[in-house]
Amino acid sequence: MLKVQNLNVFIGHKKIIQGINFQIKAGEIVGLIGPNGAGKTTTMKTILGLTKFTGTIKINGVEVTANNHQALTKTGALIEHPAIYPFLTGRQNLILYSKDKVDMNNLIAVLEMSDYIDKKVAGYSLGMKQKLGIAIAFLNKPQLIILDEPMNGLDVTATIRVRQLIKHYAEAGTAFLISSHILSELQKVMTKAILINSGKIIIDQEVAEFNRLRQQKYQLGTENNLSAGKLLADNKIEFVSQDAYLVVKRQDVYSIQDLLLKNHIHLTEMHPATADFEQIVVDILAKQRS
Repeated sequence: MLKVQNLNVFIGHKKIIQGINFQIKAGEIVGLIGPNGAGKTTTMKTILGLTKFTGTIKINGVEVTANNHQALTKTGALIEHPAIYPFLTGRQNLILYSKDKVDMNNLIAVLEMSDYIDKKVAGYSLGMKQKLGIAIAFLNKPQLIILDEPMNGLDVTATIRVRQLIKHYAEAGTAFLISSHILSELQKVMTKAILINSGKIIIDQEVAEFNRLRQQKYQLGTENNLSAGKLLADNKIEFVSQDAYLVVKRQDVYSIQDLLLKNHIHLTEMHPATADFEQIVVDILAKQRS
């Protein structure tokens, strides 16, 4: 649905995006992750033809160029702030973009905007404006939807609603590219993660691979952790004492079991030590800097 090849973006003489390549299939929900200034919003704007670039961007096989935005006719987007007119009502804003009244009314209902949709947007709260911007992005059942910080300003109920909406559209074949600093929320919907830093893609992986990384260590409990720890240290096996456990590398588990058995130390508990997704991202970025 989206194919980006050798994408470069310059601001003056400085290269902001550096030869990135990635693609998104129909129905995929791709999280674009990275620190501030990494190039996430610039990448999204460039895909939408809002920034000059070199390289190739194709949406459903149609190339995006500076003079031809035909590829964007089936694309919805919310970048930075909702593009809405404050002197119009929410419904009037939606009508400007809507091609299907039933589809529009369904989004109003799903996002629970009925109570205020006929009031002028100038009086909307941040969360209300955000939901209206999301509704605009979802209008007309796009093939590709690009969302930059979609959960910004939303309460818990609205966040769940948006998450359900994303999954529903993805199941129908819509492809998503979503950027968010709230990784715990992004993790609940994305099927693939792209980690970008300093304008370069560091990782482009299925979520299943990230889940594998999350279980690289095991927590062990023994009848005598002090003696077990000394035994591991004497045999040069890396471990960390954490609460009531010894945290070890997965590849060492079998040899540790043999070693404990040989020294008559009983293993009482063993299970994967699941790392926090945010911590994995932080660790990857830290390794890149070192």
